[in-house]
Amino acid sequence: MARERIKVHNKSDKPDNVVERENQIIEECERIEQELPSWLRGYFMYLKNNDLPMTRLSYLRDIRFYFRYLLAETALQEKYESIKDFKPEDFDEITSQDVNPFIDYCRRYKMPSKNGDSKIVFENQNASLSHKKSAVSVFFKYLYRDGFVQKNITDGFDPIRMPKPGEREIKALQDDEVMRMLDAVSSGEGLTDKEKEFWEKTKYRDKLILLILVTYGLRLSELQQLNISSFNFSRGEFKIYRKRGKESLMPVNNTITQAFSDYVNLERASDDSLSEENKDALLLSLQGSRLTDRQIRQIVKKYTSISMGTSRSKGYSPHKLRATAATSLIGRGNSIYDVQELLDHDNVTTTQLYAAHKLNTKRKLIKEFEWGEDLEGYDKNAAMNAADSQETEDNQ
Repeated sequence: MARERIKVHNKSDKPDNVVERENQIIEECERIEQELPSWLRGYFMYLKNNDLPMTRLSYLRDIRFYFRYLLAETALQEKYESIKDFKPEDFDEITSQDVNPFIDYCRRYKMPSKNGDSKIVFENQNASLSHKKSAVSVFFKYLYRDGFVQKNITDGFDPIRMPKPGEREIKALQDDEVMRMLDAVSSGEGLTDKEKEFWEKTKYRDKLILLILVTYGLRLSELQQLNISSFNFSRGEFKIYRKRGKESLMPVNNTITQAFSDYVNLERASDDSLSEENKDALLLSLQGSRLTDRQIRQIVKKYTSISMGTSRSKGYSPHKLRATAATSLIGRGNSIYDVQELLDHDNVTTTQLYAAHKLNTKRKLIKEFEWGEDLEGYDKNAAMNAADSQETEDNQ
């Protein structure tokens, strides 16, 4: 059954699409809460009061997944038919050694497809496992705090090793790759014949998407929510809505101004052909609706894969272009604190990870560190004579 569309009565100064997106997250949280036992009402309130909506939703999804695991993979399947039937005392009997197999289970598990005719294998790396472990830890700490269980078992959860800052390279495009990406979206070079059919109709839109991402390092949600009315060219700025309900004004440079003008004047559908809810949306699909997160990801993966000379599946996500903006700005000598402000990092240590990205430096070092006979100052004959003299001296 199709979900009922809810129209939000917006009394704030935020655009309707931003408020509706926030409400969609809240609605999804409430739907999951309805699937879980009612005695967890205090837990739901705890998440609502202490976490951002997306974090709250992530925790609820992980806890629902844990409940489904208990129902399908443990002895509780013989006791209950639904996860809604679980009782508090069931969790008082669970030990840390019962939770650790769940964390291991999350590394690779199978789920039926939507139509039920096949199964999909899901694999999680340590970062995803850490998120799930965190959700379960918060859940059991809540149960202990509110007296549903007698012991805090979270200290016994198996550790998940996460790379320390600097242990892994930041994945970002190099400046020459950014230029190849922009050349591809401007010329269509590197696209398949089928892709070129769409490119003819969307090249200005796609170029604007890529330029905004590599210039400002916006998060995907921040880009997707942009409206025509977000931009005020007389003031040379546009407004975005950050996490935690923050608003931020971003300056507009000549590159973005030109790309915006090309898209709106040469390609974007006219308002009279659009529905009321999409008239203000900046980034539109060919069907005249606001681009989804998934559609934007596909666009970015396509052009980044061309720039790196790899397959479409190996292309970068929008978040990697956020990293590209950070590394490029820092590489040009900009203050790390200014870049922190631009990218909306809570802590400057996050920005410092990009400052530590030394791939270009390493390439330069190795390029200038060749071992060959043309090495500057190297005299082959003199070197051989010196070696012979040393060998004679050693033998004496």
